[in-house]
Amino acid sequence: MISPASTLTIALRALRANKMRSSLTMLGIIIGVAAVIAMLSIGAAARQRISNEINSMGSNLLIVFSGSTSSGGARMGSGTDPTISLEDVEAMREECPSVMDVAPIHSGSEQVVYGNRNWSTGVMGTTASILHINAWEMLHGRPFTPQDERYAAKVCLLGMTVADELFGDVDPVGRIVRIKSVPFRVLGVLKPKGQSMTGQDQDDVVYVPITTAQRKLFGASLPGMVRFVMVKATGLHALDSAQQEITELLRHRHRVAPGQSDDFTVRNLTQMMQIAVTLANIMTILLGAIASISLLVGGIGIMNIMLVSVTERTREIGIRIAVGAKTWDIRLQFIMEAMTLSLIGGLVGIVLGQAGSIAVCAAAGLPLNVSATGIALSFGFSAAVGVFFGYYPAHKASLLNPIDALRYE
Repeated sequence: MISPASTLTIALRALRANKMRSSLTMLGIIIGVAAVIAMLSIGAAARQRISNEINSMGSNLLIVFSGSTSSGGARMGSGTDPTISLEDVEAMREECPSVMDVAPIHSGSEQVVYGNRNWSTGVMGTTASILHINAWEMLHGRPFTPQDERYAAKVCLLGMTVADELFGDVDPVGRIVRIKSVPFRVLGVLKPKGQSMTGQDQDDVVYVPITTAQRKLFGASLPGMVRFVMVKATGLHALDSAQQEITELLRHRHRVAPGQSDDFTVRNLTQMMQIAVTLANIMTILLGAIASISLLVGGIGIMNIMLVSVTERTREIGIRIAVGAKTWDIRLQFIMEAMTLSLIGGLVGIVLGQAGSIAVCAAAGLPLNVSATGIALSFGFSAAVGVFFGYYPAHKASLLNPIDALRYE
């Protein structure tokens, strides 16, 4: 029996003798492996992006919007008619067992000025709880305190974008900025969070105490009312319970009769993000399945070429059998040729697939996520394709009658 090393040498020599044909045969495997790796890597990058979004905005979140106003028969949308009071917010915190923390928000867009610099940004009146709910940490300084909220102190926290635009390399902590001509002392700067999935800059924001926003900036028509409330549940499993408890509490406090529509809206933000993760997973599986079809096409190409090779090399096979080659030696030679085509094509496909993943992720702004599982599966599948589609031509070659093979022209 010929050694596997000798068989591999013979297989490589046969492939080198037909370089163009071997290259074209590998093309299907190269495209298939590259497509599978690219699709899985891009899908993993999309899932990572969504996961980062969930982590950046906090987890186990609900958002409670106030009601909507109507003008000329047109409804203006949730939050336009303040129906939620600060007392409602405290009731959520104290009376809903599934609620861990709450942060009321009354927001608007204003021009923020420091010296000869100015920047238009979103100003959000809230409480220090917003940092805990959104999993947001301080980079410099400190958050505002319950005393700041109680006495409507003119203090603020800056997002990194606002700090950079107004102060550049200067430390903003302790300096005075003007919001709507009202002087505010900067207590601290928040760590950068980057863009959201919708492309919104999460660092382009200024936080002030909720009472300060109501009394000195936005002049709420209904004192003590807020546009919406961010709610953090005690856990992922408690989101549905928290949503139900908040709905029952607010309907009772707002005296909403049975059968009447709520004057508020409760939305599950974490659930919405998880739906996006599920959709990304489905798309990844779908695209990977489509890409894997090209691997099957490449395998069929290998089988066709190997069958042609058997026909062309019939006399060679007859001579080898005549000088003592066993059936398994002939079979192994053609299987090794098919596997070599598949494995070389798989290696080239891995390189091209990774290069494509890097290019797409860079262009789309996705975090690069190398799918080691995808690489292993694609490479293993390409080897299996070589064995599977190379076996029939090898089997056919091993069954040739040596006398008929030597007579073949």
